[in-house]
Amino acid sequence: MNDTYTHGHHSSVLKSHTWRTAQNSAGYLLAHLSPALSLLDVGCGPATISCDLATRVGHVLGIDTAEGILDTAEATKVERGADNVEFRLGDVYRLEFEDNSFDVVHAHQVLQHLSDPVTALKEMVRVAKPGGLVAVRDADYHAMSWYPEPAGLDLWMDVYQRVARRNDAEPDAARHLLRWTAEAGIERDRVEASVGTWLYCTEAERLWWGALWAERSVSSAFGTQAREYAIATEEDLAVIVEGWKEWMTDPSAWFVVPNGELLIRV
Repeated sequence: MNDTYTHGHHSSVLKSHTWRTAQNSAGYLLAHLSPALSLLDVGCGPATISCDLATRVGHVLGIDTAEGILDTAEATKVERGADNVEFRLGDVYRLEFEDNSFDVVHAHQVLQHLSDPVTALKEMVRVAKPGGLVAVRDADYHAMSWYPEPAGLDLWMDVYQRVARRNDAEPDAARHLLRWTAEAGIERDRVEASVGTWLYCTEAERLWWGALWAERSVSSAFGTQAREYAIATEEDLAVIVEGWKEWMTDPSAWFVVPNGELLIRV
């Protein structure tokens, strides 16, 4: 597969991705981890989650399709002193591991960007050991909610949905997770589903979240693709930026991101 990553790795995107920790992004998995386990982190990105998970298991291998982001991952590893972590290029559709290789296979915000999430799930299950776990977590864009509701944020949602779907991706992935597991041949009684949320409402959170999305909307791969696909004009993107600025300066601002979570027992 040659999927197109809607977000890219612009600095404005990494501001969001490096904020993620095992606690705020993989809490549903933590109780199942122990020092004896090996873990494959699919789509590890800048590896803040990978390195956090490494404090709870024996060994973590993080893979990503983008060579450049693995340099950032290595820097995170050095900064954290995470000696039990390693990184390499990898393709979730063709994992270069034997069957039954890892105790835990983890993917955070990965399936939503894939044109074939079912094949990806099959591969993750294949490399997990019998008795192990596959853990996936993905957002649902249409289920996000916010206040206040400037027109620019409605336009942002419309543009984002259209860009992601133009990339043959599924921005509302959370609601499709159970369907995808069924299509992958995974029995329903082997799957534990839950929902976790991110909430941005304190002054620091809303200023941070609003500013990074205002920048992402014009400077990241998302903004570039919106222009290239003729989905949004410069004027449209300017409206989106102003919408984020209006939202973030309201002291009552609220933004909720719902995330679907699955624990699949192998």
